Amino acid sequence: MVRGLLIIEFSRGWVGVEVLDSPFQINGRVEHQIFSTFTALGRYFHVHVAVSQRSNKISLWNMEESSVPSPEQKVAASASGPNRQCTETFGEDDGDRNLSGSEQTLDPALLEIKRKWELEQKELKKKISLEDDRNVEKMLSNPDSDTFYVGGMDISFVKGDDVNACAALVVFSFPDLEVVYEDYQMIQLTQPYIPGFLAFREMDFMIQLYNNVKENNTQYTPQVIMVDGNGILHPRGVGSACHLGVLLDVPCLGVAKNLFFIENDIDRNEEHMEQIASLKQSGDTFPLVGSSSGITYGKALKSCEKATKPVYVSPGHKISIDSATELVHRCSKYRVPEPIRQADLNSREYLRVNFKDGS
Repeated sequence: MVRGLLIIEFSRGWVGVEVLDSPFQINGRVEHQIFSTFTALGRYFHVHVAVSQRSNKISLWNMEESSVPSPEQKVAASASGPNRQCTETFGEDDGDRNLSGSEQTLDPALLEIKRKWELEQKELKKKISLEDDRNVEKMLSNPDSDTFYVGGMDISFVKGDDVNACAALVVFSFPDLEVVYEDYQMIQLTQPYIPGFLAFREMDFMIQLYNNVKENNTQYTPQVIMVDGNGILHPRGVGSACHLGVLLDVPCLGVAKNLFFIENDIDRNEEHMEQIASLKQSGDTFPLVGSSSGITYGKALKSCEKATKPVYVSPGHKISIDSATELVHRCSKYRVPEPIRQADLNSREYLRVNFKDGS
Protein backbone atom coordinates (compact mmCIF):
# COMPACT_ATOMS: atom_id res chain seq x y z
CA MET A 1 0.00 0.00 0.00
CA VAL A 2 1.36 3.40 -1.01
CA ARG A 3 0.16 6.62 0.48
CA GLY A 4 1.24 10.14 -0.30
CA LEU A 5 0.26 13.75 -0.52
CA LEU A 6 -0.44 15.38 -3.88
CA ILE A 7 -1.08 19.12 -3.87
CA ILE A 8 -2.37 20.88 -6.97
CA GLU A 9 -2.09 24.65 -6.92
CA PHE A 10 -3.43 27.05 -9.54
CA SER A 11 -0.93 29.90 -9.60
CA ARG A 12 -3.43 32.32 -11.08
CA GLY A 13 -4.88 33.53 -7.87
CA TRP A 14 -5.81 30.23 -6.24
CA VAL A 15 -4.05 28.58 -3.34
CA GLY A 16 -5.63 25.83 -1.27
CA VAL A 17 -5.54 22.20 -0.26
CA GLU A 18 -8.22 19.60 0.23
CA VAL A 19 -6.79 16.57 2.00
CA LEU A 20 -8.41 13.24 1.30
CA ASP A 21 -7.47 10.03 3.07
CA SER A 22 -7.51 7.82 0.00
CA PRO A 23 -4.82 5.13 -0.19
CA PHE A 24 -4.38 3.21 -3.40
CA GLN A 25 -2.68 0.00 -4.49
CA ILE A 26 0.28 -0.29 -6.81
CA ASN A 27 -0.64 -2.74 -9.52
CA GLY A 28 2.03 -3.39 -12.13
CA ARG A 29 4.39 -0.62 -13.15
CA VAL A 30 1.93 2.27 -13.11
CA GLU A 31 -1.65 2.51 -11.92
CA HIS A 32 -3.74 5.62 -12.30
CA GLN A 33 -7.26 6.30 -11.12
CA ILE A 34 -9.73 9.12 -10.67
CA PHE A 35 -8.67 10.41 -7.34
CA SER A 36 -10.74 13.45 -6.49
CA THR A 37 -13.19 15.99 -7.82
CA PHE A 38 -12.71 19.67 -7.08
CA THR A 39 -13.66 23.08 -8.38
CA ALA A 40 -11.47 25.93 -9.55
CA LEU A 41 -12.24 29.09 -11.46
CA GLY A 42 -15.87 28.07 -11.61
CA ARG A 43 -15.25 24.71 -13.28
CA TYR A 44 -15.20 21.11 -12.05
CA PHE A 45 -12.26 18.78 -12.45
CA HIS A 46 -11.34 15.15 -11.94
CA VAL A 47 -7.76 14.39 -10.95
CA HIS A 48 -5.90 11.26 -12.00
CA VAL A 49 -2.88 10.13 -10.02
CA ALA A 50 0.06 8.07 -11.27
CA VAL A 51 1.96 5.69 -9.00
CA SER A 52 5.43 4.51 -9.95
CA GLN A 53 6.35 1.12 -8.57
CA ARG A 54 10.01 1.68 -9.31
CA SER A 55 10.37 5.02 -7.54
CA ASN A 56 7.54 4.46 -5.06
CA LYS A 57 6.34 8.01 -5.74
CA ILE A 58 3.05 9.54 -6.71
CA SER A 59 2.58 12.34 -9.21
CA LEU A 60 -0.12 14.06 -11.19
CA TRP A 61 -1.21 11.96 -14.15
CA ASN A 62 -3.89 14.09 -15.72
CA MET A 63 -6.79 16.40 -15.07
CA GLU A 64 -9.98 16.73 -17.02
CA GLU A 65 -13.13 18.74 -16.74
CA SER A 66 -16.08 16.98 -15.15
CA SER A 67 -19.80 17.53 -15.27
CA VAL A 68 -20.00 16.39 -11.64
CA PRO A 69 -20.17 19.48 -9.40
CA SER A 70 -18.59 19.87 -6.01
CA PRO A 71 -20.12 22.22 -3.44
CA GLU A 72 -16.74 23.35 -2.12
CA GLN A 73 -14.54 25.94 -3.80
CA LYS A 74 -11.25 24.10 -3.43
CA VAL A 75 -8.27 24.41 -5.70
CA ALA A 76 -6.17 21.49 -4.58
CA ALA A 77 -6.75 17.78 -4.43
CA SER A 78 -4.51 15.60 -2.35
CA ALA A 79 -4.10 12.21 -0.79
CA SER A 80 -2.96 12.19 2.79
CA GLY A 81 -0.18 10.03 4.09
CA PRO A 82 3.07 10.14 6.04
CA ASN A 83 6.44 11.33 4.80
CA ARG A 84 5.66 11.68 1.11
CA GLN A 85 4.63 14.73 -0.83
CA CYS A 86 4.54 15.76 -4.48
CA THR A 87 3.46 19.22 -5.56
CA GLU A 88 2.38 20.31 -9.04
CA THR A 89 1.84 24.02 -9.72
CA PHE A 90 -0.29 25.19 -12.61
CA GLY A 91 -0.02 28.60 -14.23
CA GLU A 92 -2.26 30.17 -16.82
CA ASP A 93 -0.84 28.06 -19.61
CA ASP A 94 -1.55 24.84 -17.76
CA GLY A 95 -5.25 25.09 -18.38
CA ASP A 96 -4.50 24.37 -22.00
CA ARG A 97 -2.15 21.59 -21.06
CA ASN A 98 -4.01 19.42 -18.62
CA LEU A 99 -7.71 19.90 -19.12
CA SER A 100 -9.64 18.18 -21.85
CA GLY A 101 -12.69 20.42 -21.98
CA SER A 102 -14.90 17.78 -23.55
CA GLU A 103 -17.96 19.01 -25.36
CA GLN A 104 -20.19 17.22 -22.86
CA THR A 105 -19.11 19.72 -20.18
CA LEU A 106 -19.89 22.86 -22.20
CA ASP A 107 -23.24 24.59 -22.43
CA PRO A 108 -24.59 25.28 -25.95
CA ALA A 109 -23.34 28.87 -26.05
CA LEU A 110 -19.79 27.86 -25.12
CA LEU A 111 -19.94 24.93 -27.50
CA GLU A 112 -20.73 27.29 -30.35
CA ILE A 113 -17.83 29.54 -29.36
CA LYS A 114 -15.53 26.53 -29.16
CA ARG A 115 -16.43 25.40 -32.68
CA LYS A 116 -15.85 28.91 -34.01
CA TRP A 117 -12.45 29.06 -32.34
CA GLU A 118 -11.54 25.63 -33.71
CA LEU A 119 -12.06 26.97 -37.23
CA GLU A 120 -9.86 29.97 -36.45
CA GLN A 121 -7.14 27.68 -35.12
CA LYS A 122 -7.25 25.63 -38.31
CA GLU A 123 -6.66 28.77 -40.36
CA LEU A 124 -3.84 29.90 -38.09
CA LYS A 125 -2.18 26.50 -38.31
CA LYS A 126 -1.83 26.85 -42.09
CA LYS A 127 0.37 29.91 -41.56
CA ILE A 128 2.77 28.46 -38.97
CA SER A 129 6.40 28.22 -40.03
CA LEU A 130 8.89 26.13 -38.07
CA GLU A 131 11.90 27.43 -39.99
CA ASP A 132 14.28 29.86 -38.32
CA ASP A 133 13.77 33.53 -39.05
CA ARG A 134 16.93 35.34 -40.17
CA ASN A 135 17.14 37.17 -36.83
CA VAL A 136 16.95 33.85 -34.98
CA GLU A 137 19.82 32.48 -37.05
CA LYS A 138 21.95 35.57 -36.36
CA MET A 139 21.14 35.60 -32.63
CA LEU A 140 22.32 32.05 -32.15
CA SER A 141 25.19 31.85 -34.63
CA ASN A 142 26.70 35.31 -34.17
CA PRO A 143 25.09 37.14 -31.24
CA ASP A 144 27.75 39.87 -31.20
CA SER A 145 26.99 40.88 -34.78
CA ASP A 146 24.07 43.11 -33.80
CA THR A 147 21.86 44.17 -30.91
CA PHE A 148 19.21 41.56 -30.13
CA TYR A 149 16.26 41.53 -27.78
CA VAL A 150 14.10 38.75 -26.37
CA GLY A 151 10.71 39.47 -24.83
CA GLY A 152 8.87 37.46 -22.21
CA MET A 153 5.11 37.65 -21.77
CA ASP A 154 2.96 36.48 -18.89
CA ILE A 155 -0.40 37.25 -17.31
CA SER A 156 -0.92 37.09 -13.54
CA PHE A 157 -4.37 37.09 -11.98
CA VAL A 158 -5.60 38.79 -8.86
CA LYS A 159 -6.02 36.15 -6.15
CA GLY A 160 -9.46 34.58 -6.22
CA ASP A 161 -10.33 36.39 -9.45
CA ASP A 162 -10.31 34.98 -12.97
CA VAL A 163 -11.15 38.30 -14.66
CA ASN A 164 -8.83 41.00 -13.27
CA ALA A 165 -5.19 40.47 -14.12
CA CYS A 166 -1.89 42.08 -15.01
CA ALA A 167 -0.41 41.52 -18.47
CA ALA A 168 3.37 41.89 -18.60
CA LEU A 169 6.08 42.23 -21.20
CA VAL A 170 9.72 42.27 -20.10
CA VAL A 171 12.39 42.69 -22.78
CA PHE A 172 15.97 41.51 -22.27
CA SER A 173 19.07 42.24 -24.29
CA PHE A 174 20.68 39.11 -25.71
CA PRO A 175 23.05 37.48 -24.97
CA ASP A 176 23.95 39.54 -21.86
CA LEU A 177 20.39 39.29 -20.42
CA GLU A 178 19.90 42.82 -19.12
CA VAL A 179 16.38 44.23 -18.71
CA VAL A 180 15.89 47.08 -21.19
CA TYR A 181 12.10 47.52 -21.22
CA GLU A 182 9.10 46.66 -19.04
CA ASP A 183 5.37 47.17 -19.51
CA TYR A 184 2.60 46.17 -17.10
CA GLN A 185 -1.08 46.68 -17.85
CA MET A 186 -4.13 45.98 -15.72
CA ILE A 187 -6.61 44.05 -17.84
CA GLN A 188 -9.97 42.30 -17.61
CA LEU A 189 -10.36 38.96 -19.35
CA THR A 190 -13.99 38.78 -20.37
CA GLN A 191 -13.80 36.03 -22.97
CA PRO A 192 -14.89 32.63 -21.64
CA TYR A 193 -12.29 30.09 -20.61
CA ILE A 194 -12.39 26.89 -22.68
CA PRO A 195 -9.55 24.37 -22.26
CA GLY A 196 -7.30 24.33 -25.31
CA PHE A 197 -8.33 27.85 -26.34
CA LEU A 198 -6.56 29.98 -23.75
CA ALA A 199 -5.09 32.24 -26.42
CA PHE A 200 -8.51 33.61 -27.28
CA ARG A 201 -8.80 35.04 -23.76
CA GLU A 202 -5.36 36.59 -23.67
CA MET A 203 -4.17 37.33 -27.19
CA ASP A 204 -5.52 40.87 -27.60
CA PHE A 205 -3.64 41.98 -24.50
CA MET A 206 -0.39 40.34 -25.58
CA ILE A 207 -0.65 41.96 -29.00
CA GLN A 208 -1.20 45.34 -27.35
CA LEU A 209 1.93 44.90 -25.23
CA TYR A 210 3.96 44.17 -28.34
CA ASN A 211 2.48 47.12 -30.22
CA ASN A 212 3.27 49.42 -27.28
CA VAL A 213 6.98 48.71 -27.41
CA LYS A 214 7.07 48.69 -31.20
CA GLU A 215 5.39 52.10 -31.44
CA ASN A 216 6.81 53.88 -28.40
CA ASN A 217 10.22 52.27 -27.84
CA THR A 218 11.03 50.89 -31.26
CA GLN A 219 14.69 50.28 -30.44
CA TYR A 220 13.68 47.63 -27.88
CA THR A 221 11.24 45.71 -30.07
CA PRO A 222 12.03 42.04 -29.39
CA GLN A 223 13.12 39.86 -32.29
CA VAL A 224 11.81 36.80 -30.43
CA ILE A 225 8.97 36.47 -27.93
CA MET A 226 8.75 33.79 -25.23
CA VAL A 227 5.30 32.92 -23.92
CA ASP A 228 4.49 31.15 -20.67
CA GLY A 229 2.62 28.38 -22.44
CA ASN A 230 2.92 26.15 -25.47
CA GLY A 231 3.50 26.38 -29.18
CA ILE A 232 2.82 23.35 -31.34
CA LEU A 233 2.64 21.18 -28.21
CA HIS A 234 -1.14 21.39 -28.34
CA PRO A 235 -4.01 19.05 -29.36
CA ARG A 236 -4.54 20.97 -32.60
CA GLY A 237 -0.95 22.17 -32.92
CA VAL A 238 -1.86 25.80 -32.23
CA GLY A 239 -0.93 26.85 -28.70
CA SER A 240 -0.64 30.42 -27.48
CA ALA A 241 2.87 30.88 -28.89
CA CYS A 242 1.67 29.86 -32.36
CA HIS A 243 -1.34 32.12 -32.12
CA LEU A 244 0.72 35.15 -31.08
CA GLY A 245 3.56 34.49 -33.50
CA VAL A 246 1.31 34.17 -36.54
CA LEU A 247 -0.77 37.25 -35.72
CA LEU A 248 2.32 39.39 -35.10
CA ASP A 249 4.41 37.66 -37.77
CA VAL A 250 7.38 37.42 -35.38
CA PRO A 251 9.34 34.45 -34.02
CA CYS A 252 7.62 33.10 -30.95
CA LEU A 253 8.07 30.07 -28.72
CA GLY A 254 6.36 28.54 -25.71
CA VAL A 255 7.91 27.45 -22.42
CA ALA A 256 5.81 25.39 -20.01
CA LYS A 257 6.63 24.16 -16.53
CA ASN A 258 4.35 21.14 -16.83
CA LEU A 259 3.80 18.69 -19.65
CA PHE A 260 0.84 19.32 -21.91
CA PHE A 261 -1.05 16.03 -22.15
CA ILE A 262 -2.31 15.17 -25.62
CA GLU A 263 -4.77 12.31 -25.60
CA ASN A 264 -3.29 9.03 -26.88
CA ASP A 265 -0.09 10.81 -27.93
CA ILE A 266 1.79 12.75 -25.22
CA ASP A 267 1.62 11.47 -21.67
CA ARG A 268 3.58 11.66 -18.47
CA ASN A 269 4.03 7.92 -18.15
CA GLU A 270 6.86 5.98 -16.58
CA GLU A 271 8.95 6.15 -19.74
CA HIS A 272 8.67 9.93 -19.63
CA MET A 273 9.74 9.98 -15.99
CA GLU A 274 12.75 7.82 -16.83
CA GLN A 275 13.71 10.26 -19.57
CA ILE A 276 13.54 13.09 -17.05
CA ALA A 277 15.84 11.13 -14.75
CA SER A 278 18.34 10.86 -17.61
CA LEU A 279 18.75 14.66 -17.75
CA LYS A 280 21.97 15.16 -15.82
CA GLN A 281 23.58 18.40 -16.96
CA SER A 282 22.34 21.86 -17.86
CA GLY A 283 21.37 21.80 -21.52
CA ASP A 284 20.43 18.12 -21.61
CA THR A 285 17.23 17.46 -23.58
CA PHE A 286 14.98 14.78 -24.94
CA PRO A 287 12.40 15.12 -27.73
CA LEU A 288 8.66 15.11 -27.07
CA VAL A 289 7.47 12.59 -29.63
CA GLY A 290 3.84 11.55 -29.92
CA SER A 291 3.41 7.85 -29.18
CA SER A 292 0.75 7.41 -31.86
CA SER A 293 1.31 10.32 -34.26
CA GLY A 294 5.11 10.24 -34.35
CA ILE A 295 5.06 14.04 -34.32
CA THR A 296 7.92 15.79 -32.54
CA TYR A 297 6.21 18.55 -30.58
CA GLY A 298 9.23 20.07 -28.87
CA LYS A 299 11.81 19.18 -26.26
CA ALA A 300 12.13 18.73 -22.52
CA LEU A 301 15.09 20.79 -21.33
CA LYS A 302 17.13 20.79 -18.14
CA SER A 303 17.57 24.54 -18.24
CA CYS A 304 20.09 24.98 -15.41
CA GLU A 305 22.24 22.81 -13.18
CA LYS A 306 20.03 23.17 -10.11
CA ALA A 307 16.76 22.45 -11.92
CA THR A 308 15.24 19.19 -10.71
CA LYS A 309 12.44 19.31 -13.29
CA PRO A 310 12.69 20.18 -16.98
CA VAL A 311 10.81 22.87 -18.82
CA TYR A 312 8.93 21.96 -21.98
CA VAL A 313 9.88 24.02 -25.03
CA SER A 314 7.84 24.10 -28.22
CA PRO A 315 8.14 26.43 -31.20
CA GLY A 316 5.28 28.75 -32.05
CA HIS A 317 6.21 30.46 -35.30
CA LYS A 318 9.32 31.31 -37.34
CA ILE A 319 11.63 29.24 -35.15
CA SER A 320 12.67 25.59 -35.16
CA ILE A 321 12.50 23.16 -32.25
CA ASP A 322 16.28 23.06 -31.88
CA SER A 323 16.69 26.83 -32.01
CA ALA A 324 13.82 27.43 -29.61
CA THR A 325 15.39 25.03 -27.13
CA GLU A 326 18.87 26.53 -27.48
CA LEU A 327 17.54 30.06 -27.02
CA VAL A 328 15.63 29.09 -23.88
CA HIS A 329 18.74 27.47 -22.45
CA ARG A 330 20.89 30.52 -23.19
CA CYS A 331 18.31 32.77 -21.52
CA SER A 332 18.08 30.67 -18.34
CA LYS A 333 19.73 31.47 -15.03
CA TYR A 334 17.12 29.46 -13.17
CA ARG A 335 14.65 26.81 -14.29
CA VAL A 336 12.39 29.28 -16.13
CA PRO A 337 14.10 31.52 -18.72
CA GLU A 338 14.64 35.09 -17.53
CA PRO A 339 12.21 36.89 -19.86
CA ILE A 340 9.27 34.77 -18.68
CA ARG A 341 10.48 34.50 -15.09
CA GLN A 342 10.74 38.25 -14.68
CA ALA A 343 7.40 38.87 -16.43
CA ASP A 344 5.81 36.47 -13.96
CA LEU A 345 7.51 37.80 -10.82
CA ASN A 346 7.10 41.46 -11.71
CA SER A 347 3.46 41.18 -12.75
CA ARG A 348 2.67 39.60 -9.38
CA GLU A 349 4.49 42.40 -7.61
CA TYR A 350 2.63 44.95 -9.73
CA LEU A 351 -0.67 43.45 -8.60
CA ARG A 352 0.42 43.47 -4.97
CA VAL A 353 1.29 47.15 -5.10
CA ASN A 354 -1.36 48.50 -7.46
CA PHE A 355 -4.46 46.35 -7.11
CA LYS A 356 -6.21 46.74 -3.79
CA ASP A 357 -9.91 46.24 -3.07
CA GLY A 358 -10.77 46.12 -6.75
CA SER A 359 -9.13 49.47 -7.53
